[in-house]
Amino acid sequence: MDAILFNLGDYPVSLLQTGAAVSALVVALLLFLSILLFRQSSERGLEARAQLERQSRTEEQVDALLRSQMELFGRLQGVGEVLSNKQSELAKAVSERLDNVTQRVGENLVTGAKATAEQLSKLEARLAVIDAAQQNIGSLSDQVTNLTSILSNKQARGAFGQGQMEAIIKDALPANAYTFQATLSTRARPDCLIWLPGDTRGLVVDAKFPLEAFEELRRAEDEAAERAAAQKMRADMITHIQAVRQYLIPEETQEMALLFVPSEALHAELHERFEDIVQRAHKARVLIVSPSLLMLSIHVVKGLMRDAAMREQAHVIQREVGFLLEDVGRLVDRAGNLKRHMALTEKDLREIETSAEKIARRGTAIDKMDFDGPTPQGQGLVSQAQGEIVLPNPITSREAAE
Repeated sequence: MDAILFNLGDYPVSLLQTGAAVSALVVALLLFLSILLFRQSSERGLEARAQLERQSRTEEQVDALLRSQMELFGRLQGVGEVLSNKQSELAKAVSERLDNVTQRVGENLVTGAKATAEQLSKLEARLAVIDAAQQNIGSLSDQVTNLTSILSNKQARGAFGQGQMEAIIKDALPANAYTFQATLSTRARPDCLIWLPGDTRGLVVDAKFPLEAFEELRRAEDEAAERAAAQKMRADMITHIQAVRQYLIPEETQEMALLFVPSEALHAELHERFEDIVQRAHKARVLIVSPSLLMLSIHVVKGLMRDAAMREQAHVIQREVGFLLEDVGRLVDRAGNLKRHMALTEKDLREIETSAEKIARRGTAIDKMDFDGPTPQGQGLVSQAQGEIVLPNPITSREAAE
């Protein structure tokens, strides 16, 4: 039964030995497979427990993350409410200050507009006076060209000259600056007395019109007639000059009187052909004036009156200018204060905008669960090296962002 199957060298191997060896090999193989299966099952159990532990830690970390997110959301909501309240207060303060500034500027503009309107009205009144005077000059020129046909007697000529003189004076001077037909201490009655500012003496103005001699001089056909008319012109003018000279009373009237000739042509003829009469009138302190020269003299008197009134009101104007300068100084100071407040407000708004942008970026990152990148403080939200989530301290991050 125990037959030899083969020889291993000098050692014979029987059938029983071969069966025993095969049995031992099978037993060893089964034992190895059992050990391998046991190890695999042990490793699977450990891996399952580790997986459960990791899942538990992940759930705990997710819960902590959700709690932190809710806490951060609450803080962000509180910050948003604070920012909204501050923005409302800031907008209200800025609106109130702008309303105050607008109101003050409007009041100043209204005051300036009123002053400008008053000046324009005064200027318009003066232009109206000048326009009326120009119209009077035009009408007077038309009347002078037809002087012969309009005036045929001395009484009419005197009334015409006096009326023209009165019209010129009334158009230029106030009512209290002149007196018509005033009676002097010598019982003489000049046509008009003009009262100069700061002087109790009146300026005598009297109207004379030697028309007959002037017309004869114009109509003279030969030298004899011309010499006769010139002689009569000199006599009439000397008579008129002496008559006006009697109105000059020391301490009662001015040292010079005006002899009004209501004809530009006659006035030009006197200065052209009767220079001796003009010089004689100057020596007698009588100034021969035409309508245009009388108007010029009246406007000079009006300028003197206006200057005197300005000097009387100079202290009032100076006081008002002082008040105006004080108001301008206060306006400059308040404008500077407003400028500084606006600069501080702009700085606060820039800082608020920066904080809001940072909060928005952090909120977006939290909403997207994007914690791979570094935080604004340089600290990672996810530690890949350790394989776990690490949240930054919300208080420290908030203080650093602010």
